[in-house]
Amino acid sequence: MASISLSPTVATGYVQTKTKRSPSSSSAPCPSMAFSIKSSLGSSKSSLFQHGFSLLQSSYSNGRFFKSRHYSHSGVYARAATEKTLYDFTVKDIDGKDVPLSKFKGKVLLVVNVASKCGLTSSNYSELSHVYEKYKTQGFEILAFPCNQFGGQEPGSNTEIKQFACTRYKAEYPIFDKVDVNGPSTAPVYQFLKSSVGGFLGDIVKWNFEKFLVDKNGKVVERYPPTTSPFQIEKDIQKLVAA
Repeated sequence: MASISLSPTVATGYVQTKTKRSPSSSSAPCPSMAFSIKSSLGSSKSSLFQHGFSLLQSSYSNGRFFKSRHYSHSGVYARAATEKTLYDFTVKDIDGKDVPLSKFKGKVLLVVNVASKCGLTSSNYSELSHVYEKYKTQGFEILAFPCNQFGGQEPGSNTEIKQFACTRYKAEYPIFDKVDVNGPSTAPVYQFLKSSVGGFLGDIVKWNFEKFLVDKNGKVVERYPPTTSPFQIEKDIQKLVAA
C-alpha cells in the first residue's frame, strides 16, 4: 500500500526546564511537564534534563515527532516493519466493558491520552468535539484514553471523567478506561502505538493530549506532540478519510 504524504502542522514550544517558561507563550500550558517526564523515566541522568529540552526544536519536524528510522527526508512516513495493527488489541471502555478495536476496521482513528485538569484540556476537548462532528460520517473516530501520569491531572473516577467529557465538552466519541501510557504498567495498545512511531526522548509519551493518527488499515501513520492542536491535524485527517 502506498504511503500518504501528510501536510505540515505547527506546534508551540514546550517548557525547557521545570521552572523556565516556554518562549512561545506567556504561560506554559502544563508547568510540571519537565518534572513529570523525569518521573516517568525513573532514574535518569540529570544532564539529560538540564540539556535535553534544548534538543526539542530539532526533534520535531513541522509540529510532528521526528525519528529518522520512521521518516524519509521528504517527510513521507515509512511504515514500521510490524505485522501487528491496532485491530489486534482489546481494551476496556469507560464503563469497564471489553471493546475489540477491530470494530473500528476501515476507519481513520485519532488516539489521544486525555486529562481533565491540564492547561491543554479546554482547547483540546473543544477542538476534538468539533473535528469529530465534522468527519464522523466520513469514517473517522477519536479514541480517548484518560491518563493520570502527568502531574496527576486526571485524578477522577471513570464515572467522573465520563461526566466531565460528555457534559462539559459534549464528547460523543469513545472514551476508554484510564490507562498508563508510560512505565512498567503501560497499556499494550500504547506499547504498540509508541513502537510504531518514536519521538523525542525515545518512545516516552511526553504529556497529556499527545496524538497518534491511524489509517484505515490499523497502522500508525503520524504522531503529534501535545501542543499540536486537533485543528492543526485536520488536513491530515482529510487526506486519510479520502484515501
